[in-house]
Amino acid sequence: MLSELHIENIAVIERADVRFAEGLNVLTGETGAGKSIVIDSIGAVLGERVSRDLVRRGAEKGSVTAVFEGVDCSDWLRANEIDEEDELILQRRIGADGKSSCRVCGVPVTAAQMKELAALLVDIHGQNDGRQLMDERQHLRYLDRFGSLESWTDAFSSEYRKYRAIRRDLEQMRMDDAEKERLSESLRYTIAELERAELKEGEKDGLVSRRDLLRNFEKLTDALEQALLSLDGDEENALTLAQNSAYYISRAAAIVPELDKASEAIQNAVFSLTDAAEFLRDFQRGMDFSPEEYDRLEARIALLNKLERKYNRDEDALIAYLEDCRNRLEQIEFADEHEQELRKALSAQEKLCRQAAADLSLQRKNAAEQLQKRIVSELRQLNMPSVRFAVEFVPVTNEQGFDEHGAEDLRFIMSANTGEQMGRISKIASGGELSRIMLAMKNVFAEKDPVGTMIFDEIDTGVSGIAAQRVGEKLYTVSRGKQVLCVTHLPQIAAMADSHYVISKEERSGRTYTEIGPLDREGRKHELARLHGGDHITLTTLASAEEQLEAAERFKES
Repeated sequence: MLSELHIENIAVIERADVRFAEGLNVLTGETGAGKSIVIDSIGAVLGERVSRDLVRRGAEKGSVTAVFEGVDCSDWLRANEIDEEDELILQRRIGADGKSSCRVCGVPVTAAQMKELAALLVDIHGQNDGRQLMDERQHLRYLDRFGSLESWTDAFSSEYRKYRAIRRDLEQMRMDDAEKERLSESLRYTIAELERAELKEGEKDGLVSRRDLLRNFEKLTDALEQALLSLDGDEENALTLAQNSAYYISRAAAIVPELDKASEAIQNAVFSLTDAAEFLRDFQRGMDFSPEEYDRLEARIALLNKLERKYNRDEDALIAYLEDCRNRLEQIEFADEHEQELRKALSAQEKLCRQAAADLSLQRKNAAEQLQKRIVSELRQLNMPSVRFAVEFVPVTNEQGFDEHGAEDLRFIMSANTGEQMGRISKIASGGELSRIMLAMKNVFAEKDPVGTMIFDEIDTGVSGIAAQRVGEKLYTVSRGKQVLCVTHLPQIAAMADSHYVISKEERSGRTYTEIGPLDREGRKHELARLHGGDHITLTTLASAEEQLEAAERFKES
């Protein structure tokens, strides 16, 4: 769960520390006090995109730190080479220049890595989720997620990828005779040119090395002659001097045994110099220079360079390209036979796709029945007693009977009131109904979601009265299995909190400051009274708030 949140120099928040608890955590405050800033701060530390506008005016940087306890992210931490600790600490810093940095347990990570980790920790419900619910392209994903159909969707996707690969190969073969002849001529020319070159792997490096040696033949010859002359040529050469030294030091060592080591070292030097002289003589005798060979090398290297430039490939890639051209020419020349083979393979793969799509469809329909029952049950608990909800399947109508998603598309349809026809959610649902449908779906999906913290922002949009009370009760029910953070302006929801925080702002010395603090029971009563009646708190509104808290406590006990 999210245990601590530290915010510093973010918008109107100079500094705030919040310790969240298990269960239902509710944040309330006046409009403009900074509730959305808290959610934006949490989003920032979870890897969402940020801008310099988030940094408090006059500050060099802003930062958000979140501490999670009791979470299992060992696989992610291991994959990203981060040591696992008792607490998981996420930190995001945003500079006034717009640059930002992310850290996990002190280790620098990218925003994309942070977002990937965040998906294992927190599920945030905001306005975007409502838009996704209206987007029928997302409904198939919702159903597959609810039914845990990954194995069936993966099986179909695997067969579909094979189908698409065969179809692409077949489409590439479909060309008119004139284009076939043009391409064949081009391939034949390329093949002939590369075959004439008689390319050999690694040849060019050897040619360049031999060419460079011949290019410096005179310098090399002169250097070798001078080396041999100094080593074993003149009377006073290195080898003669070393031999003389070895003779005299051996005589000295016969008198003074301590000189044996020096005598041995000089004798070894004589052997090494003798070996070196023999090696140089052998190398010199083996040297030869032919102007004709040099010209042949230059011509061969020039040809290889020309081919590399022409085909924009190095020597090894040219050899592979030659083989590819041969294969392509063979495919064109035997196109009819190959096309028949591909058509047979495509037909066989279509059958496999249809079977995989049929298996997936059966699982989807079974999951749809369960989803319909669960959503209706949840919505009736959210004060929608006459609601009807269904998953409408729309078969794919193309020639194959399937596309990349399977054999059908689908959409959610509903009727909120008795006597009304069922229709698309985007046409039927009001703002308050949309919020409750989203909450119902979140609650249903949460049962199979390992994420331990859920955040609801503006879940109460368009909700009031009894519906608001039911939403508060449902949020409390969800919080029995997961930690829930909820930003709200409704007293019915705030009354259900296990932990209640108020967000307030004040002006000091011409600057706005926002603070976040926990409320005790008396503080909660006054905050509920404010939510009921505004700043004019009376004995009546306080009494109403007290009744609401007592009713919430009775609900929790039941």
